[in-house]
Amino acid sequence: MKLNIAFVTGGFSGEAEISYKSAITIEKNIDKERWNLYKIDITTDGWFYKLSSGDKIEVDKNDFSITIDEEKITFDAVLIGIHGTPGEDGKLQGYFDTLHIPYTSCDAATSALTFNKSFTVAVAAFNGIDVSRSVLLFKNSFKSPDELLKSLRFPVFIKPNNGGSSIGMSKVNSPSEELGKAIEKAFNEDDQVLVEEFISGRELTIGVFKSKGEIIPLPITEIISKKDFFDYEAKYLGASEEVTPAKVDELIAEKIREAAVKIYQVFNCKGIVRIDFIYNEEEGKSYMLEINTVPGQSEASIVPQQVHAMGWSLQDFYTALIEECLHN
Repeated sequence: MKLNIAFVTGGFSGEAEISYKSAITIEKNIDKERWNLYKIDITTDGWFYKLSSGDKIEVDKNDFSITIDEEKITFDAVLIGIHGTPGEDGKLQGYFDTLHIPYTSCDAATSALTFNKSFTVAVAAFNGIDVSRSVLLFKNSFKSPDELLKSLRFPVFIKPNNGGSSIGMSKVNSPSEELGKAIEKAFNEDDQVLVEEFISGRELTIGVFKSKGEIIPLPITEIISKKDFFDYEAKYLGASEEVTPAKVDELIAEKIREAAVKIYQVFNCKGIVRIDFIYNEEEGKSYMLEINTVPGQSEASIVPQQVHAMGWSLQDFYTALIEECLHN
């Protein structure tokens, strides 16, 4: 008998747009011969399953079920495809934990931790993982950009502390009036803002997942942005070149793979995550930038590129993710 898999998409933030793009790829590549897939759209207006007729069936949140033609359908597992809140920050994971429904992403604690960039770099540094120096600003106590001048070297990156997709992110090359504007832009997205020192080097990113108990790093991608840095436009609107597999020396590639596997273990990750690095060639060191626990899955996204480069089909990949969460 085929198992029922709920595929959740949408979300409560501006990243819902990205979730819907990922949904197209995931739906197209799920093995329908093996799983009964039900796409659940989670929005601020409600949680719904849409019938082929276009009618919407509301999800019963008491047990995460739907009723179609008087038949109650429950789910054996959940494939999480929501970028941003509530699918990437641990909220949905905690809900599914209380219902004892397995899911394909990191657990509630890891998701919440890695969604907070400052907490992520603090835990990474504590465990001997190289990260950039940074300062965390709080909206209710922030007074002046001048307080950054004594503690950090420019250029700096300014980004909302919680969230992903590079929304609200800026690079400031020197202390100027642009610094205040960049901080204000980030505060428009979040009440906490992370300011990090810029590290020069090659931007390398790698997907990592677990299958049959084995942590598997995917082929590395090098991101060559057509802009000054890998912002939202570069990430999602084509203003970057992505080379998969990256043309890097095998010694560098092995350093990145080893660091990625260590990070996956340190943060107790599950499912597929994507870890971003800067490799500084002068120092011969890789610096972790951030961990994406629900990486994009559109046809143009990095993880699908890496899966193909590894020689897997996306159908095999999504099957492996579902099987692993069911096994656990």
